[in-house]
Amino acid sequence: MPGGTAVAGAGRVAAVHPIERLRYLARSSGADPRVMVRETAAALRGLGIDPAGLVVACRRIVERHPTSGPLWWPCAHTLAPAGACAPARRWAAGFAADVPPAVLTDSLPADATVCVVGWPDLAGEAILRRGDIRVLAIDADDLGSSFVRRLERADVEAEVVEPGGAAAAVLAADVLLVEALAASTGEMVAVRGSRAAASVAYCSEVPVWAVVGVGRCLPEAGFLSLVQRIADVRVPWQAEADVLPLALFSHVATSCGVVGLDSSTLVPECPLAPELLQSSVL
Repeated sequence: MPGGTAVAGAGRVAAVHPIERLRYLARSSGADPRVMVRETAAALRGLGIDPAGLVVACRRIVERHPTSGPLWWPCAHTLAPAGACAPARRWAAGFAADVPPAVLTDSLPADATVCVVGWPDLAGEAILRRGDIRVLAIDADDLGSSFVRRLERADVEAEVVEPGGAAAAVLAADVLLVEALAASTGEMVAVRGSRAAASVAYCSEVPVWAVVGVGRCLPEAGFLSLVQRIADVRVPWQAEADVLPLALFSHVATSCGVVGLDSSTLVPECPLAPELLQSSVL
């Protein structure tokens, strides 16, 4: 099938048309963002030159995954004017590099107690490489307990902290790591419970590091659109994620290293695609 791709599953391999692949990706949840970006980029490449189809597909991807900043990356590049972006396979390769675990591994203090919220993928990889780190994982959306089990299997000292004990855990830590789902030059989106933890740390002068992976810093208009979709709920405290001002953070960890935060630390990593700011007809 032209433009099709082989997808393995349940012991069989089937040819899947790019449109069907994108529909599957739009419906999927809980997948590794790096896998989602790679698969989305491949499916968009398979569509070829079909402007209307590309717009609809990209809108649905970002609408169905409102907390995933990285998925704006391939979609925005795909819809950008011709010549304004690199080939899709290059975006996926760049995203695969992400924040090298060594950046955090080498920067965390010796024998540190580190507090995290939920299961931070990038920070988690770095922590697993250290044998002297103690982890306090605030159990956001039941992810903290899963993360602790993973750490314990690697003989990393770790403890689950119920949300009611988040403030005490932050005060007991040497550093709080908050991983961005998406970011702009002035704010970031992170898992629920992150803003409360970061606010306690800021007020108590506990260092707060923002971990901002590749592809997560969006143009301002794109970031605001993402935030509006997250906040579009009847009960604000049931929103899928928290929005945090970067002013709460003392440092930011990117693929370039861990540095102090200022107005030039984060810059948008993808072009603005106005088509993504509008809703598709579902």
